[in-house]
Amino acid sequence: MNRITKLFALTLTLLLTAVGNIALAGSSDSPVLSRIEKSGELVLGTSANMPPMTYKQPSGKVIGLDVDIARVMASSLDAKLTIKTMAFDELVPALKKGDVDVVISNMTITPERNKSVAFVGPYMSSGKCIITKQESLAKAEQSEDLNTSKTHIVVLKGSTSELFIKTLLPEAIVTTTDDLQSGVKMVKEDKVGGMMTDYPVCLSTLKNYPDAGFVSLFSLLNYEPIGIAVPGNDPLFVNWTENFLERLDGTGTLGEIGEHWFGEFADAIKAGASETDADK
Repeated sequence: MNRITKLFALTLTLLLTAVGNIALAGSSDSPVLSRIEKSGELVLGTSANMPPMTYKQPSGKVIGLDVDIARVMASSLDAKLTIKTMAFDELVPALKKGDVDVVISNMTITPERNKSVAFVGPYMSSGKCIITKQESLAKAEQSEDLNTSKTHIVVLKGSTSELFIKTLLPEAIVTTTDDLQSGVKMVKEDKVGGMMTDYPVCLSTLKNYPDAGFVSLFSLLNYEPIGIAVPGNDPLFVNWTENFLERLDGTGTLGEIGEHWFGEFADAIKAGASETDADK
């Protein structure tokens, strides 16, 4: 039994008692809770391509911080976790159609997304960074330094990174990808100048490719609240998820999950990365 499994076992009783009983008491008033109770499964939607938040191992197993949160959530509902992986920009439409019950996929809470679905959280605060091999990009001090046709950035399609680039760096050349690992490969092979993504993904990339010559630019970080997306037409399920996340944090489970995946950087990510020096 690994550290996270032991932690789940210790906190599960509290979570089930305080949160799970809400589902038993009022699931008939909640389309999502009723569906979960009848099927015996919680269907998670995730992109599985943003390590260490959510990613697929060579064996095909999907793991990550987001998946661990979903596993505790499913256990609190006395349900099996079923994971559906799809392109990031397909997640919100799938949630709206009812193809998945919840989306946990390093998804930033934005006003535009919040028009379509409800968000609970944030369970983490993050921001933008750029993985690059080019010294000129790494030393940029403000967005104007990058707003040039000489800047070629790859981003995840449909992500806030794509919106960030198109809004603040309209002169830059943007390439989109459905898979961040493909973006990393493009930077590594000098096909693009850099990849813009979220702070946790940058940390993971630097850790996993120590010999690639990557450096990160964190000076352009903005506030990125990461949340759990749930259907907006089910107030009881929204309330259940709010109580679940509050107890997950209050019991220390959320902090333990963060430490498992980020170690010494866990507190910096939760508080926001703007004060963190990437070269340390």
